[in-house]
Amino acid sequence: MTAEAPAAPAVSYGRLVPVTVHFDDLDALGLLHNARYPVMVERAWAELWTEYGFRFEGDWAAAGDACNAVRELTITYDAPVTRPGAYAVHLWLDRLGTTGLTYGFRFCSADGATTYARGTRVLVRLDSRTLRPAPWSETFRTAGRALLRSAD
Repeated sequence: MTAEAPAAPAVSYGRLVPVTVHFDDLDALGLLHNARYPVMVERAWAELWTEYGFRFEGDWAAAGDACNAVRELTITYDAPVTRPGAYAVHLWLDRLGTTGLTYGFRFCSADGATTYARGTRVLVRLDSRTLRPAPWSETFRTAGRALLRSAD
């Protein structure tokens, strides 16, 4: 696995990953259904980590750092998404610990200028045999450091 950073971000920290809202993602009122936001964030993270060489291909024992579980998810909805089309998810890490991490996200316009929802998610790296917390690999930590948001 490689930890080389993908292309330069379109934001001052983290990465902006394009996503598409489809007509069937909207609810009966014509708004992006609240349950679709976390799914799109998850897909954006999966795409980003794949660019860094981390992916799950069906074998938890071989998954390494991709063997992790969600401990906590928070999301705040700031403005409704009212139509299908091109959007983005802004992703970054707020904390990179020994066995866990906290990432931040914004569901936003394709250019990152308008925020529709924002939140955090805490992940814990797991040992595939015991399902107990396990340390991130140094390769993963190197990739993660490139996504850390500064304290400024």
